[in-house]
Amino acid sequence: MTARGVFYVHSAPPALSPHIEWAAAGVLGVPVSLEWADQPAAPGTLRAELHWEGKAGTAAGITSALRNWKLLRFEVTEDPTPGCDGIRYSFTPTLGVFMGVIGANGDIMVPEDRLRAAMANAAVGKTTLEIELDRLLGTPWDNELEPFRRAGDGAPVRWLHAAV
Repeated sequence: MTARGVFYVHSAPPALSPHIEWAAAGVLGVPVSLEWADQPAAPGTLRAELHWEGKAGTAAGITSALRNWKLLRFEVTEDPTPGCDGIRYSFTPTLGVFMGVIGANGDIMVPEDRLRAAMANAAVGKTTLEIELDRLLGTPWDNELEPFRRAGDGAPVRWLHAAV
């Protein structure tokens, strides 16, 4: 089953750029050469974008390969395929990884057990329901990444097809 998605590197130190390409290549199974550009939202860092095609689960693989690199901000999306929902992973150094299942209309779909846990945490006073729902929807990640996303408007787009 072929899946498609986008890998957005929102900010990375220049010294990490070849390592990011190698990590993505290791997941995709083909060489990766990203077109790096300055990231105006964080001077001294770079940004890149890669449209990819590969097997289902590739977004999770890319995220797993990069999730411990504390100097990166990135997102990886994977479009839905038969039998698999769409998904978005977001990563920031301060928040770590967010994973959201994406419905056909583009909304984040929150599983029932996660909603019940949020309600239980709010009921016992560990947090508020508003804070829990914001976390389930990825609001803190969106708030932190939005300036980096806007700085990439108009960036070039490349497609990369994985070896299958």
